[in-house]
Amino acid sequence: MDLPWGDERTRKFITNVGLITSNGPKGQNIMAAEWTHHISYSPGLIIINIHTNDATYENIKGTKEFGVNLCAVDQNIVSSIAGGSHGQNVDKIAVLKELGYEFYAGKKIKALMLKGAAMNAECKAVKKMTLGDHVAIVGEVLEATANDKAPLAYHDGKYWKLGEQISKPQQDKIDKIKQLVEKHKK
Repeated sequence: MDLPWGDERTRKFITNVGLITSNGPKGQNIMAAEWTHHISYSPGLIIINIHTNDATYENIKGTKEFGVNLCAVDQNIVSSIAGGSHGQNVDKIAVLKELGYEFYAGKKIKALMLKGAAMNAECKAVKKMTLGDHVAIVGEVLEATANDKAPLAYHDGKYWKLGEQISKPQQDKIDKIKQLVEKHKK
């Protein structure tokens, strides 16, 4: 069965907003990639899911590198621009610079990195897999920085700032859970 974009079932997911930067045959580019996830601590691996008709895909295919910039809560405009047009026919970096957003040169890759992002990671592509209507690209992190800004969340087609923290269970509940787990081990 398909789970189409915009369907009420797919709108239940909560994700970050990954801004993928690249530089290659299609020039400097930035795109919004909702499906951007940290998948390994050691080595540090991040997976992105993009379409093969994206300028970013062509750039990564040509250079085997990309930047991951997790959008901060004050960068919703960046996300809207990066996700609202295609790098095949719009210089989104130029649009963002004209609006006052700043970029810096990557230390380990040739792509630009977005200043002020919640987290920046420079990645070397190490694996590519076609999964349904997207291509998943795994990048090994070569360089990473973070700041104290909260990441932008995306849910139900809208941007969100994380709010109230929900506490983990009290210690007596955790102890009870541990007892039940021990009791029911296979």
